[in-house]
Order: sequence, then C-alpha cells, then structure tokens
Amino acid sequence: MPKEWILNGANMRWGLTRKNKVGPVSELIRKCAPKDLQEWEIYYYKNAYPKSHLEQLGRLLFIKITEICRAEIDDISEKDCIDFIIHLVINRTYDGYQSEIQTIYGQLENELHVKIKPAPDAWDRGYNVDFFIEVGNKYIGLQIKPAGHAYITQIINEIEFQKKTHEKFTQKYGGKVFYIISIADEKKKVIHNREIIGEIQQEIERLQAQ
Repeated sequence: MPKEWILNGANMRWGLTRKNKVGPVSELIRKCAPKDLQEWEIYYYKNAYPKSHLEQLGRLLFIKITEICRAEIDDISEKDCIDFIIHLVINRTYDGYQSEIQTIYGQLENELHVKIKPAPDAWDRGYNVDFFIEVGNKYIGLQIKPAGHAYITQIINEIEFQKKTHEKFTQKYGGKVFYIISIADEKKKVIHNREIIGEIQQEIERLQAQ
C-alpha cells in the first residue's frame, strides 16, 4: 500500500494518465463493452495507444519519483515537518473558521435577509450541521466546506457519508441541509456554488408556506 500511495500521488501530480496522455479511456471502454480484461486490453492498444506508449509513461513516472521526489524529500528538515503540523492545526483551522463566518454571516445573511445561527454541538455531532436558519418552528441546516483541489475527494466522500445524518435532520426539523462551498477570491472568501442561494431561498419559502 505505501508503494501504491507514492505511485498514485506522483501520477496525479504530473498528470501522466490524464486524457491528453492516455486518451478518453472512459469513452473507449464503453464503446468496446468488453466481456473480459483481455478484450479491453487489445481494443485499447489498437484504438488509443500502443503498449509501448504506456511503458514510456511508466518510465517517466519512475524518473519523476526517483529524481524529483527523492530530491524534494531529502530537502525536508525536521523543522519543516514541525512547522507544517502546527500550521495545519492552528493556522488552517483558524482560516477555516474565519471563512465560515465571512461566508455565512456576511454574504448569506445579506442575500437571504434571514438570521443565520451557529448550530448546537449536538447538531454538529449528530447531524453534521454547522449553522441553521429558523423558519417558524422548522429549521434549515447548513454545512460550510472549503473548495480547492486538495478538498475535492474529501468533500465528495463526506457528502456521501453524511447523507443519512442530513436526512435524519430533515425528518426531525423539517428543512433540508445544504452544502456551502467557499473559495478564496483574491483575499476575500466567496461562495463558490452560488446556485445554492436560490435553493435555500426556495426551501425557506416552502417551509413558510406550510
């Protein structure tokens, strides 16, 4: 597993299996509709790239890992590791907290003209809800996540994992739970998925009509 982690990380960094390097593999395999692995292998080498092309990409990956990655690892000091952990736990946590406040209280309250409140600890732990909007005797839940390449996989996994807890929140409190994705626009945090504002407004109106 450690070897696979290194290979996967380096491959993603240099994009050696992107579409422009190996072809539209998802489209190709659907066209092929292979009955077994061998049929797909023959089809790919005939219609995309020969095996020698993939072997060359593998050799390039080996050079990247053994030359560039190794040099970068050798250049890392103990202090670099200490500083990284401290920055991740202290600085990044604080930045995330500020991002939540600026995005939620600043922009959403202004655009929706409603009061948005921090969720109780029990809601955070039990329903994965960070903030809420009160509509009559019902509640809408909000979750704030930072955008960026490093967070894409994490967000997708969390949305799937938290789906059931969000459904429980809706069953108990009536309103849906929405994900707010924040990004840095120059020095200011802004809402990345702005279409969510209209969806939240529709949910507010739906609950008000009940």
